[in-house]
Formats: sequence, structure tokens, C-alpha cells
Amino acid sequence: PSPSGPLHFGSLIAAVGSYLQAKSQQGQWLVRMEDIDTPRMQTGAADAILRTLERYQLFWDGDVWVQSQRLERYQQVLDLLKQQQLTYACNCSRARIQSLPQGYDGFCRDQHLSGDSLAWRLKAPATATSFTDLLAGEVQVPTALAAEDYILKRRDGLFAYQLVVVVDDLDQGITEVVRGADLLELTTRQQALFQLLGKAAPAYLHLPLAVAEPGFKLSKQNHAPAVDHWPVSETLTAVLRFLGHPPPTELTGACASELLNWASTHWQIRQIPSQNEQKATDFL
Repeated sequence: PSPSGPLHFGSLIAAVGSYLQAKSQQGQWLVRMEDIDTPRMQTGAADAILRTLERYQLFWDGDVWVQSQRLERYQQVLDLLKQQQLTYACNCSRARIQSLPQGYDGFCRDQHLSGDSLAWRLKAPATATSFTDLLAGEVQVPTALAAEDYILKRRDGLFAYQLVVVVDDLDQGITEVVRGADLLELTTRQQALFQLLGKAAPAYLHLPLAVAEPGFKLSKQNHAPAVDHWPVSETLTAVLRFLGHPPPTELTGACASELLNWASTHWQIRQIPSQNEQKATDFL
């Protein structure tokens, strides 16, 4: 999770879905605090998220990794890519990039810029335009998105999501990534970066998003309500229904551990709804 606010219904869906996918295969469920975008982080949110997970009986394996404590490792990998001449510096403004119709156009690729306050971009390899998702099957990614020279380190000195999640997945030995469908089209970029680093990419499973209205997902940015004080049994039952695994009537009102034990033994990817979005109010 990203500690930019409390855990909401959409975040809980991702937590439960990834937990059940791991536990149904006798795997480990790892929790990582993705606090790399420091201006958006809220004091105390990380601890509050962990306490909420515990309240829903979602207990993680091993230590919680914290991205803000791994900056030296991210720089090490970035330096390696620089040495291999796979990156270049960029000073394009946000306004210029947003004005482009097809994403970043490689304007700075051959300018050999140096100095401070520069972003660092990856020279996009021959990135595939499709991949196989464990739920959706073959997913086509727009060619312009797959081929874009995307940012690894921002002009403000913060590392980009695309770099840090690959490094973390690599270092933690992740075999499966379970996350929301909003990240579906970024997957081929991450797979390509794994290849550049000489490692096999994990498998990916993208869960449908909980939305307030079509195209308007629940998120901390749009002030989705926190679930830390919601009734545990009813909320967890709603999550399981959202994921296509409604508990039987005899488990009505059951405690979280009972619901999760039932769900982990009955978990089937094919039962998860295949659409990328579902209205949260249909399940609450």
C-alpha cells in the first residue's frame, strides 16, 4: 500500500485478493510500504494501514519493506543502467510533455544533458505490446505506451514507481504480483526492465477496480472513506462478493479468520469478475 492516507475499500480488495492468491498456493504474502512519493505521504498513515490489516486478520509474512529506506539500492540500479548507456537525462517540462498527443517523444535522447534538476529516462527497449495476465489472458498494450522512454528518476530527485517496484520485486524474489487493473498497461514496461536486469519477471494478476462511478476509482486522492472502523465481518464479506467468492449463508456474521480460511480453500482465479471496474456500492 501507499501510506498517503488510510486503507479504503479499494485498497482492502487488493489486500484480500493478493492474500488469498498467495495463501491458496501455500505461498507467502508480503507487505511493502510504497512511500517513495514523499510529498504525498501522511504522517502516521503507514502504521494505521498495518493496524487495519491486522484488524481484518490479514497478517503478513516476514518484515514490512519500506521503499524510503532503500534509496541507495535504487540509485545502485540506476547507476548500473547508466553505465550500460540505457538511460539519458531529460529537462522537458511537465507542460511540454502533457501537450504531446502520444506520450513522451524522446526529445532529449540525443542531447547528452548534464547538470542538476534533470530527470533520468530509460531508453525503451523493444518492449512487447502484449502480455498474459492470470485473469484476463492476453492483454494488448498501446504501442505508444509500451515504446515510451519513461522516467526512472524525477527532476525533483525522487525515484519513479516503475524502477522501484521492479527492484523490490527482484530483491524480494516475488513470483506473483497481484494488484489493481489501473496498473494493467504498465506491466510490459516492468517485464522489459526485468529483462534488462537479467532476471525473469513475475506472473501478474490484475483485479477489478472498485469505482464510485465508471472511470472514477476509489482512491486516497479522491477521499475514499477509510475502512478501519467499518464492521469487519460485513466489510470482508463485501470484499469477497466483489471478488466473486460470496461466502455461504452459514458464514454470515463469521469472524475474519473464518471467512479468510473459507475463502483461501475455495479461491479460484476464474471466479474473479473479468471486467476492469465494478461499482463499490453494488457490494456494500
